[in-house]
Amino acid sequence: MIIKARIKRNTYFDSITLMRIAQSLTDMAGIEDAAAIMATAPNLQLLAEAGLTPPEGNAGAADILLVVRASDEEHAEVALQSAEEQLSQRPSVTDGQMGAVAPQPRSLEQAVQLRPDSRVAVISVPGPYAALEADRALRAGLHVFLFSDNVPLADEIALKRQAGERGLLLMGPDCGTAMLNGAGLGFVNVVPRGPIGIVSASGTGMQEVMSLAAQQGYGISQAIGSGGRDLTEAVGAMTTLQGLTLLQEDEQTQVIVLISKPPAASVAERVLDVATSGNKPIVVIFVGADHAALQRRYGERAVITHTLADAAEQAVRLCGGTWQTQSAGEERIVSQPTGKYLSALFSGGTLCDEAMHLWADQLGPIYSNIPLKPEWRLIEERRMHGHRAVDLGDDEYTRGRPHPMIDPSLRLKRLQEEASDPQVGTILLDIVLGYCSHLDPAGIYAPAIRAAREQATLAGRTLAIVVSLCGTEGDPQRLSAQATALRAAGAEVYTSNAVAAQRCAALLHADP
Repeated sequence: MIIKARIKRNTYFDSITLMRIAQSLTDMAGIEDAAAIMATAPNLQLLAEAGLTPPEGNAGAADILLVVRASDEEHAEVALQSAEEQLSQRPSVTDGQMGAVAPQPRSLEQAVQLRPDSRVAVISVPGPYAALEADRALRAGLHVFLFSDNVPLADEIALKRQAGERGLLLMGPDCGTAMLNGAGLGFVNVVPRGPIGIVSASGTGMQEVMSLAAQQGYGISQAIGSGGRDLTEAVGAMTTLQGLTLLQEDEQTQVIVLISKPPAASVAERVLDVATSGNKPIVVIFVGADHAALQRRYGERAVITHTLADAAEQAVRLCGGTWQTQSAGEERIVSQPTGKYLSALFSGGTLCDEAMHLWADQLGPIYSNIPLKPEWRLIEERRMHGHRAVDLGDDEYTRGRPHPMIDPSLRLKRLQEEASDPQVGTILLDIVLGYCSHLDPAGIYAPAIRAAREQATLAGRTLAIVVSLCGTEGDPQRLSAQATALRAAGAEVYTSNAVAAQRCAALLHADP
């Protein structure tokens, strides 16, 4: 085997494109493994861990690095040439005139000229460049869906002020999900149109509420993402307040759901005063907040809920629907685990946060990269003995590489490591379906789950694996097909993240 590489200097492509190129190379004859990455320090470290460090080259963070491990020189050259050809291809778009084809625009200005009726710009470029592109979009009169992360806080504040002055929405940065008039943006599930409007600082939190409502036959009018920092004191909930006002005025929206981690106290008061000032019922889920205090102050004007599943249920009931509860008894197929610790590997930050709040009182310290308490911070450099929950979708893990909802390779590696730890008895995975997510996560995770449980059995251990599965039957991956495949591999599957988390706690507390 040989390792060969090529460097494309001062070139940027998004992580989804690079992942697809790498996958296409891996499928080629004579290629054992391949990578196409932005050559950031974290990505180079991951490359080294995969045994793909090339013997030559000095690629930097602004460069694309193409690497293959091939059976011989000839196959390596063919694969690298294919990668370069894929990078050089620029798709064409139809310009709407008799089916004529126009070149793909190379700038936002060209795109606006090509589509003068556009209303929204979707921006997904590296954080240092995202603010400039968002500024250009706002000046062009476009609402902005800012998918990019690692955008400086000062830029976010300036952009949101500019958007407000222009009567435009700035959704983000690090905004994962939105749905406007039936058009999904970012990571989004296939749900029907309906009476429920959502404003959310959480992408996966929004997806769970959308999906659970859709499973009960209720659809979404509008879903506005605000970005995870919007409800901080520094930003002051600028997008959230705009979104609430828009939904109060939206004729399609009958019930509004507000989703966030606990805001700053002054911001929470301002947001809830606006949310409850209209004539539409409001369902509030501030994950991990002091719900008793919220109930005392706002309980007569808003429905205060404890979990994302509760929020979806209350929204459906306020629309006049009934709620069919998931049958937990049919899911319980896992034997009592022998290890005493829980390890949760999440792709959704709010799902991770929700689970940790549910576990804290029952299990004690939960070590995490997004800890509930500073002293519970997970230190990756040394093995932490205790329960742990990792948000692999956090910026520290996605800087320069695909999100785990797109590329499961990092989480699969962690799954193998956690399953090999004799002290770990229960593993929780969240799997989020929908557009932009992996096209068949069960096809990837089911073999890994089966192998992990078999490995534990050979070692005389019992390993329980629980899956929190978010999605709908309309999603490209199809919820029921994914659930069936994961259960066949020996996992318990729940469509409510809260129920999955509670089941993990029950497994750890059950009598042997």
